Amino acid sequence: MTRAVVVFSGGQDSTTCLIQALAHYDEVHCITFDYGQRHRAEIHVAQELAKKLGASAHKVLDVTMLNELAISSLTRDSIPVPHYDPDSSEIPSTFVPGRNILFLTLAAIYAWQIQAEAVITGVCETDFSGYPDCRDEFVKALNHAVSLGMARDIRFETPLMWLNKAETWALADYWEKLDLVRNETLTCYNGIQGDGCGECAACHLRANGLQGYLADKSGVMAQLKQKANLP
Repeated sequence: MTRAVVVFSGGQDSTTCLIQALAHYDEVHCITFDYGQRHRAEIHVAQELAKKLGASAHKVLDVTMLNELAISSLTRDSIPVPHYDPDSSEIPSTFVPGRNILFLTLAAIYAWQIQAEAVITGVCETDFSGYPDCRDEFVKALNHAVSLGMARDIRFETPLMWLNKAETWALADYWEKLDLVRNETLTCYNGIQGDGCGECAACHLRANGLQGYLADKSGVMAQLKQKANLP
C-alpha cells in the first residue's frame, strides 16, 4: 500500500499534482492550510476538488498564527495585491515568509502519522514569482532536516519543479483534466476562480502558460514527456 500527502491549495499547480498523485499512489491524502489568507475562497475550492477527484482524505488545518507573524499582501487587507511587474527583481509583497517551511513541516508530520512515504508539493522555480521557498535547494534542505528530525525517510516530491507553466498545463491535459484545472481551480490572489482577475502575478503566469500551451500543444507535450519521463 503506497500513500502520499499532497499540500493542496485548490490552485492550478497543486490540483495538477493531486491528479497525477492519484494515478501513482494507492492512497492520496490532501492537506490544506487556513492561514487567514486574503484569497481564502481557495479552501472551499480545495474541499470541492478533493472530493470530486477522489482523494482518500482531506484535512484542513487552522494555522492562522502565521497571519499574526507573516506580513504580506496575502495576510493583510491593508496591503494591496500588486499587479504583475515583469521588470521587478524584488521579492513581491505576496510572499508569505515561512509559509512553505510551515506547510511542508506540518504535512510531513501528517505523513508520519498515516505512514505515508511522500509529501507532494507544487512548487516550481521555472515559472514562479521569485519566492525563495519555492526553490529546489530549499525543498531538498528542509526534506533532509525533517527526515533527520523524524528518523524516517519521508520523501518531498516536487513534480513541477522544472516545468514551465505551459508544461504544467500540458501535464493536466496528459491526465485528461485540462478543462477541470482551467475552470474549477483557484490560483488568483484576489480569490477569483477559473481564469481569475487577470492582473495579479499568479493570474499572469497562469494565463501566459495556457496561451503558450494552446499555441503549440504537440510541441509542449513533447517537451513535457521528455522532462517528466512520461510515455
